[in-house]
Amino acid sequence: MTDLNSKINTMKQKYREIFLKSVEAINERIQEIRPDEIEGDIFDTFEKDSKGAQWQSAVLEMFEKDISKEIYRKWKEILDYRKNFHCKGCATCCNLACSEFSPEELKEKAANGDKFATQFMSIFVPYQTREEAEKIYPEYLKLLAELKEDEVYFYHCPKLTDCKRCSDYENRPEICRAFPDNPLSILPESCGFYEWRQEVEPVALMLHSMVEIIDYYKEKIKK
Repeated sequence: MTDLNSKINTMKQKYREIFLKSVEAINERIQEIRPDEIEGDIFDTFEKDSKGAQWQSAVLEMFEKDISKEIYRKWKEILDYRKNFHCKGCATCCNLACSEFSPEELKEKAANGDKFATQFMSIFVPYQTREEAEKIYPEYLKLLAELKEDEVYFYHCPKLTDCKRCSDYENRPEICRAFPDNPLSILPESCGFYEWRQEVEPVALMLHSMVEIIDYYKEKIKK
């Protein structure tokens, strides 16, 4: 438990450091296209069609056509690199699928046409008690309890055999084939993609920070 908690705290510290560096990098890009005659801040209110308003438009365009595309390209590289790693059959993902939505909420979303919810509910069934789920990855569940995060619901796949093998592996759905598709997911060391996650974490954190910062700029500039 202490080990997992330590890893999470280390990742948070790394993210804070990377976030500040990303803020500086993006601000430098903004200042590079700032007209010399402009006074004030990018978040100031400028008259329509003024140099300041044109600067804001140029910044938003830079986010959309330049930085966002670069973020997408690097994110795709991370996911493509994942192909160099393979499942080791620890079955944690099959035995401990997590969702922020309850079974009732997922059923409602599926009924409303949500494809992910439909696929998820076609594979996984909920644990009757939290204690059942805790047997799979006790460190993770205890960490969630300590952090007092929002409610998380745990599910498992009934197609898993006693030998930790999928009884319908050849026909497994995309949600299973693509896991893990988030390089910042918490994975046990037994997972075949654990090393992938460790290797790409710094870049993934940087990309995540840039998305957060850009979204903030977009929201503030539009106001």
